Amino acid sequence: MKQPEVKPLTEELQGNVAWIKEAFSYPKNHALRVRDVFVPFINREGTVLYIDGAADTLAIQQYVVEPLLKYVHTQPLQEDQVQVMVQRVITGCSVALLGTDKELIQDLLMGNTIVMIQGCAQAISIETPGFEARTIGEPKVEHALKGPKESFVESAATNLSQIRRQLKTQNLIAETISLGKEVRCPVTLLYMRNLTNPELVRKVKERIKVIESDSVQNLSMLEQYIEDRPYSIIPSTLTTERPDRTCAFLQEGHVVLIMDNSPYAMIAPITFWSLFHTAEDMNLRWVYGNFIRIVRIFAIFVALLTPSIYIAVSTFHEEMLQTDLLLAIAATRERVPFPAFMEVLIMEVAFELVREAGVRVPSVIGPTVGIVGALILGQAAVEANIISPILVIVVAITGLASFAIPEISFNFAVRIFRFILLATATFIGFYGIALLLTCLVCYMVSLKSFDVPFLAPMAPHYRSSKDLVLRPPVWKQWLLPFYTKPLVKKRMKQPEGNRRYD
Repeated sequence: MKQPEVKPLTEELQGNVAWIKEAFSYPKNHALRVRDVFVPFINREGTVLYIDGAADTLAIQQYVVEPLLKYVHTQPLQEDQVQVMVQRVITGCSVALLGTDKELIQDLLMGNTIVMIQGCAQAISIETPGFEARTIGEPKVEHALKGPKESFVESAATNLSQIRRQLKTQNLIAETISLGKEVRCPVTLLYMRNLTNPELVRKVKERIKVIESDSVQNLSMLEQYIEDRPYSIIPSTLTTERPDRTCAFLQEGHVVLIMDNSPYAMIAPITFWSLFHTAEDMNLRWVYGNFIRIVRIFAIFVALLTPSIYIAVSTFHEEMLQTDLLLAIAATRERVPFPAFMEVLIMEVAFELVREAGVRVPSVIGPTVGIVGALILGQAAVEANIISPILVIVVAITGLASFAIPEISFNFAVRIFRFILLATATFIGFYGIALLLTCLVCYMVSLKSFDVPFLAPMAPHYRSSKDLVLRPPVWKQWLLPFYTKPLVKKRMKQPEGNRRYD
């Protein structure tokens, strides 16, 4: 699509205003507000423009209109009139000079106010954003019993404020990159100047800048543009709605991206271990944190392998079961007309339908639909001899285990791999499961996230604080992850020795 020609502003006020009106289809489009003013101290006509709903009208009245109308200058002006207005008259915090109609349109859409004066070929842009945003609340997905209770919201400015409140340092750098040809979508890139490798920052910037799209509305869409393998089931970036977890990644040399319309931050690069870690692991004492982490890892294996193991044992490897248990399973499946694979597939698909329905229905009745739907479906299926009772237990345990996986993208990956393992176990039993898991591990070894190996620091091995499957005590985690190639390798090391305080 051919880009519109950029028009420089002229000294003719009415002509400049006509360009802006034409661009916004004024007066058909009531969003554009135009107010003509007379500026007495320079004895000239002016025009104030802003977008209704994007700009703060009270701020416009207080910092723009009132100073223009009330400013008094008794002596003849020797300086440039625009500079006088910027430096002495307009009291807004952020003021800039613009010279083209494209710059004016972009600033208006960002919630800024534009002031144009007759005889001046430059316009004044005052930052007066007034977009509505919801208040900061508790995390909806990443709950924590111990730790901060705040989460990100859809406003990038509010999210940046939450990060800066926790990281009060001049080394925190926030760079803004503009995306989108038709709709301007600014992305804020955060990193620690004294920690993050400049090469990593450059790679992230390059992937963002090469995006050619009319609009990139949120981080979920941006992730699909910049990830290493867009067709991979395993994610190569991580999203979090918790400011404290975001700050922890920043302090390890990672890069963070935030955008408007996204109530979360995106972390790059990541490793496999990041996908099942939570903020609560570090907030709890060493024993408690490692206990819930072991439970979570066990849940991943249960969610991934339980249905396929049931298929393999009941179809190919009956000798692995105790005789009484084998006879009990055979008795429950005596009247079931379907093979074990179809039986499991029907229940797994039904469970996924119930899960999706519970998400989409109104929140008031969502939990009721999930619980009642699962109970009614399971009981009715057993009574109709469509499935066996033991399969209801298998599917229920699998579903509960999948809810313990904290990262949503990793959750989807486990659920998809579960169906692939089901199909493999149906054909060659445990051999198929072992073969597919071997291929999966080999595939993860080959993965990279922004040139960082996905299984680092285990494969390949890098020096680290060994926060992988289990974590050491906080006071022992004095090494930064070497796989991100941080500028500083060590945190301030605390003395070990005898840690008892009498």
